[in-house]
Amino acid sequence: MTGAAIEANGLGMTYGRGSGWALRDCSFRLPAGRICALVGPNGAGKSTLLALAAGLLRPAEGSVRVLGTTPAGARPRIAYVSQDKPLYPQFTVADTLWAGAELNPATWDREAADGIAGTLPQDAKVKALSGGQRTRLALALALGKRPELMLLDEPMADLDPLARHQLMGVLMAEAAEHSTTIVMSSHILTELEGACDYVLLVDGGRVRLGGETDDIVAAHALVTGQVRDLAPHTVVESRTTGRQLTALVRKEGQVDRTAWDVTEPSLEELLLAHLRSPGAPALLTPSAHARDEVAAI
Repeated sequence: MTGAAIEANGLGMTYGRGSGWALRDCSFRLPAGRICALVGPNGAGKSTLLALAAGLLRPAEGSVRVLGTTPAGARPRIAYVSQDKPLYPQFTVADTLWAGAELNPATWDREAADGIAGTLPQDAKVKALSGGQRTRLALALALGKRPELMLLDEPMADLDPLARHQLMGVLMAEAAEHSTTIVMSSHILTELEGACDYVLLVDGGRVRLGGETDDIVAAHALVTGQVRDLAPHTVVESRTTGRQLTALVRKEGQVDRTAWDVTEPSLEELLLAHLRSPGAPALLTPSAHARDEVAAI
């Protein structure tokens, strides 16, 4: 097994006194070198999880380790881009990139930063940039740092479809060339399918799906037919149209193809079905289990 980029054991975080839990008893392991989609409904704890991994928050209970150490210890090796992308509004684009180089002299890669921010007007102040331009600048700072782990919270939300496609390509190339681990939260499920090889679905403060995307998809099937008995398979979601039943099931052995039309779901179909069915049992592949969980099995 490869080293872990992030490993959480019984991780918990409250919203505030008497406001409930953002995360509770959250345990998982993310192997290094993956491009991971972090998905879930609003308020599921995705941003909280990223902030904990970045060392910006301290857990109320449990633990999280990043790159084999504490989040604070790993901070020089992490790049974190939050949803609001805080940048100094009075700095120009050139000033911001200069600051990135000065703060990361040992690792700064000007070519990587310019590859994203080079099209921006260098003398424009941050406060005058559009939302999409600020996103480009924030991602340029993150990539220029040459981190081992990138934590990106809804990084593409301000970008048009073409810019999202281009930047997703840059991130994939970065991961392939430098074995950078990328964790990216997003609500744009269609864009994650071709880019991410790992998925963590957070809901109810816990990871409900975790593991390699190919393995997660292969563990499920979309079935259509008139038979009502789906045993021994676990039904995640089902609907009936006339006499026809369509269901997403978690396979327990082979599906009877004489009784059902069977197809493989897309990642988007699978994730949406699980989001619509919060009562479905959790599924983590072996690589996604925290070590303490593995030892207890």
